[in-house]
This record gives sequence, structure tokens and C-alpha cells, in this order.
Amino acid sequence: MTLKPLSLLLAAALGSVSLHAFAVDSFTVRDIRVEGLQRTDAGAVFNYLPIKVGDSFDDSKASEAIKALFATGFFNDVRVESEGDVLIVTVEERPTIAQINVSGSKLMEKDEIKKALKMQNFSEGRIFDQAQLDQAVQELKQQYYARGRYSVIIKPTVTKLERNRVGVELEISEGEVARIQQINIVGNKVFSDSDLIGELSLTTGGWMTWYTRSDQYSKTKFAADLEKLRSYYLDRGYLEFNIDSTQVAVSENREDMFLTINVTEGPQYKVGEVKVVGDTILPHDELAAFVEMAQGDIFSREKLNKSTAAISERLAQEGYAFSNVNAVPELDKDTQVASFTFYVDPGRKIYVRRINISGNNRTRDEVIRRELRQVESAQYDGAKIKRSKQRLDQLDFFTEVSIDTPIVPEATDQVDLNVNVAEKKTGSFNVGIGYGQTDGIVFVMSLSQNNFLGSGKQFTAELNTSQASKALSFSLVNPYFTPDGISMGYNAYLRDSDASELDTGDYSTSSWGLGLLTGLPISETNRINFGANYENMTIKANKQSPLRVLDFVKQYGDNVQTYSLGSAFARDSRNSATYPTDGMYSHAAIEFALPNSTVDFYKVTAQNQLFWSPIKPFTLMWDLEGGYGAGYGDSSFPFYKNFYVGGVNSLRGFKYGTVGPKDENGDGSGGSKYLTSSVELFFPMPGMKDDKSIRLSMFVDSGAAWADGDPADFADMRYSAGAAFTWTSPVGPIKLSYARPFKEQTGDKIEKFQFQMGRVF
Repeated sequence: MTLKPLSLLLAAALGSVSLHAFAVDSFTVRDIRVEGLQRTDAGAVFNYLPIKVGDSFDDSKASEAIKALFATGFFNDVRVESEGDVLIVTVEERPTIAQINVSGSKLMEKDEIKKALKMQNFSEGRIFDQAQLDQAVQELKQQYYARGRYSVIIKPTVTKLERNRVGVELEISEGEVARIQQINIVGNKVFSDSDLIGELSLTTGGWMTWYTRSDQYSKTKFAADLEKLRSYYLDRGYLEFNIDSTQVAVSENREDMFLTINVTEGPQYKVGEVKVVGDTILPHDELAAFVEMAQGDIFSREKLNKSTAAISERLAQEGYAFSNVNAVPELDKDTQVASFTFYVDPGRKIYVRRINISGNNRTRDEVIRRELRQVESAQYDGAKIKRSKQRLDQLDFFTEVSIDTPIVPEATDQVDLNVNVAEKKTGSFNVGIGYGQTDGIVFVMSLSQNNFLGSGKQFTAELNTSQASKALSFSLVNPYFTPDGISMGYNAYLRDSDASELDTGDYSTSSWGLGLLTGLPISETNRINFGANYENMTIKANKQSPLRVLDFVKQYGDNVQTYSLGSAFARDSRNSATYPTDGMYSHAAIEFALPNSTVDFYKVTAQNQLFWSPIKPFTLMWDLEGGYGAGYGDSSFPFYKNFYVGGVNSLRGFKYGTVGPKDENGDGSGGSKYLTSSVELFFPMPGMKDDKSIRLSMFVDSGAAWADGDPADFADMRYSAGAAFTWTSPVGPIKLSYARPFKEQTGDKIEKFQFQMGRVF
């Protein structure tokens, strides 16, 4: 018998197969036997073995056979023997992984860790490979590093089990999160370290970094910060600014990080001559008006990019979807002047062949198509496509909306409009609790479906209770009752209110009502609504009730029926409904009680909000509101329709309803007319400039209310000033304000600190 063994370790170390010194004569293989198999099928070995019965066998074939079997990764050891003309292959199988146990992990779930190991081909049931285990451990460490845990220690232990199996134990010590201790910028002379570091999202530790985690290093955030730094210089004229190198150092305990950025600022450039050339299609002067840079200005890359984008968008409105606008600079390094030539190539005029919609599993195609402003078989219009996406986003039916315009094959002047949406759940059942100083504890339960059965209709049923009021309401609105966008809606409600809880009198009301609402768009940003309503109210008064209530009940009775018509106009040009920084919101409404009502009256309200960002990240808001109501015929304006001024949502620093007329008990009685004004400067929380959910503000409020029959005298206006904190928290909005009145009148109730938590109606 001739024995020719080779170990796996030798093969791995040398990368080749060596045989024993003694040789074997070549022979023809009559039979092949495989010994030592436990799990692997003999047929699998024959498939990998490069020798078949009838082949000639020699030393080179033995080396080739051993290398082939080792390459499968199934075996720890392979031996090849020849006994006469019979080839005997003896193998020692690698163990399989019977179980993987993880201990000490808190940041990552055990299933998440096992999934990460499986991605590295290391999981229960697979053949154990030490190299794969080492690689899997390194990949797992990378996932901890991505979470800022650079001091993580992962200790793998392999235990042999019966039946050629092993158990793997991963003992994890996650360590502490590595935090940035220092950020150094080297080479800056024009701007101070504090100015530049203030532009970065990564920071050293501060009093709010426990929430923002901005002191935890992230490779992705660091790369984004470098681009922010580059933009900061380029937007201020430093065209030759360069980031020479960066260093990220970790302390010995791997819990402290030190960032260094080496920069070369270069000289500051001003803008020289600016020209627009090329086949511009439109007059040169018209396109030149979109250029935001003028000769003598400090160069700004932001203005340059806005200029090229504006020219491209204008050409897209004319159907030139793929225009090319290139701004080529010409630098005079002696005078530090940069001249720019905008080369315009409009390309072909493009038409939209077909609109394809995908991703809408529940929402009907028509719900999406009716929001699109670009139509099929029409000239491409970039502004209409942009507006189409905005309208789809405003539906709030989708988590993501994307519109692509691929060129139609073999038709270079046509594109398809591919609208892809990712739907989100539009139905919700909410139960919540809030608190407001005005309303006390509020319990809210609501069932809503904003895209009822995929039709785009809005359905809501809601119950909310507080110390001051209890209400049950229902509404159904079809925003496209007609194809032109005329809406139709219905609503019904039950409501109980206790004025004594609001310090506006000792009485209560119970009411129920029905309403019909319709509206139509008059432009992309303007809409007008009309409504018809019926309300049945019962007034519950007693001997302690205010005279205005007792006199009303004596004249009209304790049951009041109101048939009313209303109209409202709204215009919204804000850049965001949640966190606006620019634009204006205007709203005006009128309610008119019909002559067959118990009381004949009318009521007009108006509001205008103006947003402006003079300097980023500051936003200035001016909110002006007013209202006027009066009776007509023999009726006077009803007390339950009065306007109330004061509180966290009105004139801060004054208690709700106490600004203006008072009754004989000193309680606020509201007025038939009111005016409030608020000038507020919003800015991010220090250390949280990238978090829009939390904002601070400083404000000056003013306002007053006047009784029916009294003139609106601006000398009655009250004023306050203070600071506010707003947070859109996971459990609901929170408002906190501190205001000090600096003009008040006798009888006004001061409430310097005011707050509102949760959802309050």
C-alpha cells in the first residue's frame, strides 16, 4: 500500500500540495473508495474528485485530487492511498455549527447580530470555518463602530460538541460611545474657529448633546460637514479654497475622538463681467435676469448654482427638458476677479408621450392623475411637473413620490412620465391625553381615514373631553366631488361646554349641529369655500350666571336655533405647512345667520401670517388676526359667539379670555370685535440647529377685545413680551411660554408662565 497524506494546514500555508518522498508507479484506477464520511454524500466527493475509474493515476493526479477536495471547504484533512489498482480517499470532515449564543449585547438585538453573521456566511447549520468566524467578528465590530462604539470587545469561544459539531459563544462588551472631545481647524485666518465649527453638525459635548448625539462621530456626517465647510468658503468668494487633509484620532481607551481639518483658504474673489451666450431660444435679457450675480459682488457658489438652475427651469417651461447650462469662470488671479460666461444649449423640444403610475396598491389611479398638472401628448413643462409632485406630496397619502422622465427609445424628442409612489397607512385610531392651562386635562380618541377605500375621500370620527368641554364629531369630505376639484363635505357634532372652567361665567351650553361644506380652487394657491350649517343649542343658566346670559335667556329663551351660511377664502404660499420660513398664509371667513334663526347676526374673521428669513437660521413671523360681529334687525350679537383674547395661543402673559370686557363678577365676557398681533423671531435650540422639531422664539404680542356697541379704541391694546419653547414631541406638541405684560388694565388676570401639552382642541 502506498500512502499519500496532506493536511489542510499545509495546503493553506503553502498554497500547494506536497506528497511524501516515496513515489508510486502510474496505474489505471479500477475502483475508488471514500472513507471517513459522516454527513457529506459520497457522490459529492466523486463530483469534486478530478479522477474517474479508468483514469491513469500518478503523483501529479494525487496532488490535484487533494487540492480539489480541500478547495471544497468541507474537510480538515484529506489522504489519498492506493491499494493495488484501487484508489482510497480518506477524509476528516469539518465540524458543523450547532448553535451560536450571544451574550452582553444591549445596543443590538441578538437576532440582529445573528443576521449580520449570516450575511458573512456564518450561521447555524453551516460548516465551521475559523477564517469566516474571524471575518464575521470584524464585520460585527464595524456595525458597532458605525454606532460610535469604538471600544467594543467581541470574544469568540468555540466549543467542540459530540457528532463532529461545535458551539460558538460570542461574548460582547459594548463599551461606551466614543464622543468627540476636540475639533481642530488648521490653516484658517479669515474666519475664526468658532465660526467654522458652528457650521458643522458634529460638535463637542454640550448641554443638549444627550438628545442630539451630535458629539458622536459618524463618518458619513463628517463627510457632509466637510462639504458644508467647503460651501461656507465658496459662498463667500474663496474660489481657491481647499481641504488639504483630515485626521480622525481615537484615544487609547477608544472612547474619545479628536478631529483635525487642514485647510488652505486662498484669496477672496469678486464677480467680474457676466454674460449669457448660446442658442437661448428666449431673449438673452430674459435669461440674464435669472442670474443672481452682479459685477462687483462677492462670488457665491450658491448664487451661481441658483442661477444655472433658474435658467434650466425656465427653458424646461418651454419644453426643453434636457437643456445644458454651463457657467465657465475666467479667473484673474492678480486682481482676484472672476468673470463668468453662461453657455446655454437648450437641446431638443420635448413632448410627454405617456404617463405611467406605479406603486399604488390601494390608491386609485384617478386619485393620482387628477393631481398631475402635466398631461399626456403635451409639451414638456418642468414647472407643471414640479407642481405635480408638490400636490401629490400634499395629499399625505404617500411616504415617497418620485417622477422620472426617461427618453422614449427611438424617439429622442419624447419622454414618458413615470410616477412612482410608496403608499403609507392613511387610516389611524388614536387615543391620547394632553393638558392645557385653559382646558385642563384633555382626552382624545379619534378614528380617521384620509384615503377612504383608496378614493381620496377623508373620513373622521372623533371624541374629545376636557374639564371645559366635551365633543363628539363626524365628518366626510370628498375633495373631488367634480372632476374640476370642487369639494363636498358633511359634518355633524355634539358638544357640551362649561364656561365656569374657563373663568368666563357661571353657565354651560349643550349643542348639536349639522353642516354642509363645498369649495372650489380658483388658482394653484387660492381656494374659496362655502358652507351651510344648522345648530341647536341649550343654555343652562342659574342665579349666579352673568347678567348677559340671564338677559339673553329672558329675551330669546334657553333653546337657540341657528341656520347659517358661511364663506371662506384661503391663500397659502408658505414653503412648508409645518416649519415655514418663507411665504404667506391668509384666511378670511364670514358667517351669516339667516333671518329665520332665533338670533340674527353676522361674524367676520381674518388672519394673515407673513414669514421671512432675514438671516439663516432665524425666521421672523408676523401674525395679524381680527374679527367683527354684530346683530342685524332687532337682534344683538349673541354672547356665545364672542371673541376671547388671552392665553398661550393668543395674547401670552394674560389668562385666557380676561383681556377686554368684564362682567359684573369680574370674569372675562369676550367681545364682538377683537384684534391681535404677534411678532415672533424663531431660532433653533442651541446645540440642535439641525433639529426642526424643537424651536425657541422671542416675541412681542398685543391685542384687545371690545364689547358690542363700544368703539375699537387702540388705547385699549395690551402688550406683552417674552420667550417661548415649542417641541413637536413623539407624544404630541408641547408649547411653553414666559411673558411679561408691559401694558395692562385693571381686572386683567396675569399668567406669566403658560403651557400646553398634547393634543388640545
